[in-house]
Amino acid sequence: EPVTETIIRDVRAVGGKLKAVLLPLDRNSPFGYVSVLQEDDVEPSDGQRNVLNQLRDWDLWGPLFICLSLALILTTKAPAKQTSHVFTTVFIVMWIGSFVVTINAQLLGANISIFQSLCVLGYCVFPLTVSALVIAILRCTWFGTLWLDLIWLGLGFVWATRVSSIFVGQFVKRERRLLALYPVFFFYLLLALYP
Repeated sequence: EPVTETIIRDVRAVGGKLKAVLLPLDRNSPFGYVSVLQEDDVEPSDGQRNVLNQLRDWDLWGPLFICLSLALILTTKAPAKQTSHVFTTVFIVMWIGSFVVTINAQLLGANISIFQSLCVLGYCVFPLTVSALVIAILRCTWFGTLWLDLIWLGLGFVWATRVSSIFVGQFVKRERRLLALYPVFFFYLLLALYP
C-alpha cells in the first residue's frame, strides 16, 4: 500500500473519531445516550453502536495531535518564560491523567485495554481544545472577557466529560459507574481549568 493511501486512511479514521466525539448523541432517542448510565444491561441502538465501534478501534495519532494542539494553544497565552513549563504540564497531565483514569476503571472491573482508553480519553479532550482555541481567538477582540471564557470552558468541559462518560459507562457495572466517572470528571476539570 502506498504511503499516501495509508496517510489518507489514517486521517479519515481520525476525522471519523473526532466526528463521533463532537456529535455523540443518538438522534433516535430523546436524550441520546442517557440509558448508558442508567441501565444494567445496555443494549445500544445502531447509532450508539456506530459511535462506540469507532471509538473502540483505537489509535494514538489523534490523541497525540489533540494534545499537541492544546499544549501549543495554551503556550501562546503563557508568559514567555513559562511556555515550556505550560507545554510540558499539559502534555504530562493529559497522558498521566488518562493512564490513572484507565487504571481506576480496570480496578473497578472494566474490561478495557489501556490503549483503547487512552485513545478515547484523548479524543474526548477535543472539545476542550476547541474551547481553548476560541478563547485564544476571542482574546484578540473586544469579546475577550472573563465570563465568555468561563462559558466556553464550561461548554468544553461538559461536552468532554459527557462523551467520555458514555464510553466508560459501557465497560463498568452500574453500581460502580460513579466510582469510574469520578476521576474522569476531575481529569477534564483539571484540563479545563488550566487555561
